[in-house]
Amino acid sequence: MSFPPCPECKSEYVYQDQNQLICPECGHEWNPEQAVIDDDAVIVKDANGAQLNEGDKATVVKDLKIKGSSHVIKIGTKVLIRRIQDSKDHQLDCKVDGAGEMMVTAKFVKKS
Repeated sequence: MSFPPCPECKSEYVYQDQNQLICPECGHEWNPEQAVIDDDAVIVKDANGAQLNEGDKATVVKDLKIKGSSHVIKIGTKVLIRRIQDSKDHQLDCKVDGAGEMMVTAKFVKKS
């Protein structure tokens, strides 16, 4: 019986101990029955540390100046998260009440 390679170091020398699989090279242990988290999935957390997902509603926790404009997004403004991107600055593609579509940094919102 062949086992899947180690998710940590990709070693093929994996063995089974009861219901766990163990990698002898890096020492990683995991349960093959549990769902494996997709490596391509982007995990983004809000100001309180809660994980944000596409379609979530959130609230702005700080007044935000809109770049290239004199407008400000006030604290407490509701946003709807359309897409989550793996970006350094602005991770959330949102629809902001009163301001339209724009990119927002995840640390400036909290999940509603």
